Amino acid sequence: MDRRKFIWAFAMGVLAVPKVAPAQLQANAFRIGMLGGSSPTSPEAAHIWGGFLQGMRELGYVEGRNIVIEGRFYGDSVERLPALTAELVRLDVDVIVAGAPPAPEVAKRATSTIPIVMINHNDPVGSGLVASLSKPTGNVTGMSLATAALRGKQLQLLKEIVPGLTTVAVLWNPTGPALELKELEAAARSLNLQLQVVEARTSSEFPAAFAAATKKRAGALLPQGGSVYFANKARLVELATENRLPAIYGVKEYVEAGGLMAYGVDLGESARRAAWYVDRILKGARAGDLPIEQPTKFELAINLRAAKALGLAVPASLLLRADKVLE
Repeated sequence: MDRRKFIWAFAMGVLAVPKVAPAQLQANAFRIGMLGGSSPTSPEAAHIWGGFLQGMRELGYVEGRNIVIEGRFYGDSVERLPALTAELVRLDVDVIVAGAPPAPEVAKRATSTIPIVMINHNDPVGSGLVASLSKPTGNVTGMSLATAALRGKQLQLLKEIVPGLTTVAVLWNPTGPALELKELEAAARSLNLQLQVVEARTSSEFPAAFAAATKKRAGALLPQGGSVYFANKARLVELATENRLPAIYGVKEYVEAGGLMAYGVDLGESARRAAWYVDRILKGARAGDLPIEQPTKFELAINLRAAKALGLAVPASLLLRADKVLE
């Protein structure tokens, strides 16, 4: 059984265990709030939340014994997020573990006292969540997914796989941090690429955004949309294929869903690392005193079947650098 299947099976096993009677809980059990778009029972997020639960078990925390998990997930209805967050605040959980944006932002607006640990965020400083990576202050800390160099690397990889590429459409969720877009624009200038920004807040807006990208004669696509895009990655990949737009994504799950290429971090591992922050906080550390961790390892995934469907020949030099190749 490979690692991803193991984590998925682990998450399903944890969630399938019947709730124990309150008397079996330790008197000092902690209450952990999990907040995000997709639940641990969903195929797209099972390995992510499973990674977090695995990390908690490694640190000695067991559901029903010394921790209680309170999960709140909004699915495709992001408008439910404030109400779901308010439920966790009313429950007075000890920590809120927040998935991709906008979950951390909504959680911070809902409480200034409950510690918030981010599992993955593209730009915690630019979004105003924290004062700095080294000294977050406030009640938010956790994992950052990106560095400025990541944007340039993603665009560079598109240039390597798409001959003569000059224009890249950025599928952009306007609720995201503006600094992220500025970093992309700076990276594009250094690579002599032109960016065309097309917006989509929800999956229902995807078709119009792709039509706009095609009209602007974009030669490739770079989606940047947080949890809303991730939850609808199958639809996003389908539209990229239909519109014959080579795309690079931020995590390998898009490639596993049929996408062409991805370069970024392992979300399951990022979630497992987030458990360390929760442990420190439960032992008395202040969230604002815990530096935010930036990724040091990135993985490249390539889907050869998707490349063939787009009429692209993947350079041997690119295949040699790939961490995962789907055939």
